Amino acid sequence: MNRETLKLLSDDDRKIVLTIMEDENEEKSQKLIKLLKAAASANRALVFGYVGVKQWDEFANTFGANENTNFPKLIIWNGDEQYFTVIGYESLDEEEDQSSQISCFLEGYREGRMEKKMIKGPSFMDYMNVIGIAAVFIIVFLVAILMLIRRLSTHDDNKPRKDIYDDDDDDEGESSAESPESDSEVRKKKD
Repeated sequence: MNRETLKLLSDDDRKIVLTIMEDENEEKSQKLIKLLKAAASANRALVFGYVGVKQWDEFANTFGANENTNFPKLIIWNGDEQYFTVIGYESLDEEEDQSSQISCFLEGYREGRMEKKMIKGPSFMDYMNVIGIAAVFIIVFLVAILMLIRRLSTHDDNKPRKDIYDDDDDDEGESSAESPESDSEVRKKKD
């Protein structure tokens, strides 16, 4: 399980057989994952998933995975705020045949020998909402920054620029240019 697979599960109405293990990268966990894949192909009415506490402890702890839990822990989850444990098969014994334990777990689920529990902390939909809300905040922040940059750049373009030669300066320049000519004409007249 990861955030991407949780998004995919939101569209699926099937119950989820979730296996919580200490570390999904360990060799014994890899053997269990192969058994879960075999069980998934035989039980298409259910979705099989697994999560390692070391990989995603926040999510695993919502199902009561802590130091006192015997791993691997099996639960049935409806993707919402409640999950079920099968009485007598809350966790798998690593010394016994795990494939037969998984079969007994599924049989207990079908017979209704379950205990209903509520998740601790945010639900599946809360995880999705947090991801969605964070994306909205990021987008709004980026749009605000882009608008601010655009406003500042257009503000600079609209500001009247003072050239070296303004119209007023040009008039003075012409008059001063004319004045030496007039002075020279005045001198000629005097001579």
